Amino acid sequence: MHKGSSIRHFIDYLYITIGLVIYSFGWTFFLLPYKIVTGGVTGVAALIFYATGFPISYTYFLINVILLGIALKILGFRFLTRTAYAIVVLTILLNIFQRMVTLPNGEMYQLLGPGEDFMSLILGACFAGSAVAIVFLRNGSTGGTDIIAAIVNKYHEISLGRVLIVADLIIILSSYTVFQDWRKIVFGLVMMLLENFVLDYVINARRESVQFMIFSRRDKEIAHEIGTKMGRGITILDGHGWYSGREMRVLCILTKKRESISMLRIIKRIDPSAFVSICSASGVYGEGFDPIKVKAQKEMQEQLEYQPQEAQV
Repeated sequence: MHKGSSIRHFIDYLYITIGLVIYSFGWTFFLLPYKIVTGGVTGVAALIFYATGFPISYTYFLINVILLGIALKILGFRFLTRTAYAIVVLTILLNIFQRMVTLPNGEMYQLLGPGEDFMSLILGACFAGSAVAIVFLRNGSTGGTDIIAAIVNKYHEISLGRVLIVADLIIILSSYTVFQDWRKIVFGLVMMLLENFVLDYVINARRESVQFMIFSRRDKEIAHEIGTKMGRGITILDGHGWYSGREMRVLCILTKKRESISMLRIIKRIDPSAFVSICSASGVYGEGFDPIKVKAQKEMQEQLEYQPQEAQV
């Protein structure tokens, strides 16, 4: 393994660990003491804890070990490596944090005070959603229903998100058998929606791209600096000024939004009088950006795969 690859793997696991710490903290300090129901295996573990007092970390670990055993043969070892790491780390963290919020008399310490269920829900959802986003952005997984969704998606044309929503709904609705309170279900549904909203917001903010259109007399210098220092591809368009009648070249560049400041600094340093247009791109797919994940229709795929060779003369 190359040194650069080893560093990238280390950084990925570091971010995954940070995400797991944030998730465990938000879940045990803001959701568990207020008996707020969530989806996923952690939700199942919480329901078992509320009903029997069995520690959530043990239930979470046992269920995930079973799911990992099933998925190992179906999904392969590479997919499960980071998932197994996340399961072990999250099990340890949940155990540690649950002990921290448990008082000597066995009751759970409510950080925001009694009666602050909804505020705890909001904070817990923000912590959980942002933490899962950090893990996903580093190609990690928290296990549980993610494994079920991946297995279903492999054999059926059903999106991962749809499988996760159905699984979470079943878990949240089943909480009525434990609490006999419809308000817990409502809280659980709000939690699910808010967590998914935060998750999507963090992921989309990280992946958001922009398109630069740069009009400058020093286009070659700007293109050279951006191409060599930022590693972004540049398309040169032929332009013609209507008023001046002068021929000019326009630089068209797609880049991540977080790189916009660096791009503007390069442009300003080379040509402070350059005219720059920046537009948000709803989606950019290809090398250096997101891969195209849409599956081709079976008929079209068969036509592409079947390429009859031309008769040789």
